[in-house]
Parts: sequence; C-alpha cells; structure tokens
Amino acid sequence: MITLDEFLKRFCEELEDVELNNIDTSTDFKNIDEWDSLVALSIIAMIDEEFEIRVTGSDLMKSKTIEDLYILIQNKLQ
Repeated sequence: MITLDEFLKRFCEELEDVELNNIDTSTDFKNIDEWDSLVALSIIAMIDEEFEIRVTGSDLMKSKTIEDLYILIQNKLQ
C-alpha cells in the first residue's frame, strides 16, 4: 500500500502542468485549474491500475480533498 504522500505524487502525475509543491493533501482537487472531466477519468484509471479497485465519478464528487480520496480508497481496500 502506498502512503498518502506517494498517492499525492501519483495524483499530481495525472495533472499536466501542476507541480507537487503547488498542492498538498488538503487541496480541494476539483478547484485545481487543470481539473476537468478528462483528468477525472485519468484519476479513476490510475486508481484502478494502482489499487485494483473501482472508483466512480460519484466517489470523486463525494471526496473534497486529495486526502479524502485517499481515505476512500483505503476504506474500499478493507
């Protein structure tokens, strides 16, 4: 299992032109300038590949911060 910081790094890799030092785990990811539906799909695909679990668009909408999303993943893995 990856740590929250590692998840943040992977999350940032899915966003073009966003550097890790510009966001943190408390960032409301839907307010990031680069956030759009294609990025949301990339995040869903990354989670599916990395964790082998399904996260839906609804799951993303229920999560506010990157940490919230990480916690949701942790809960689905249990």
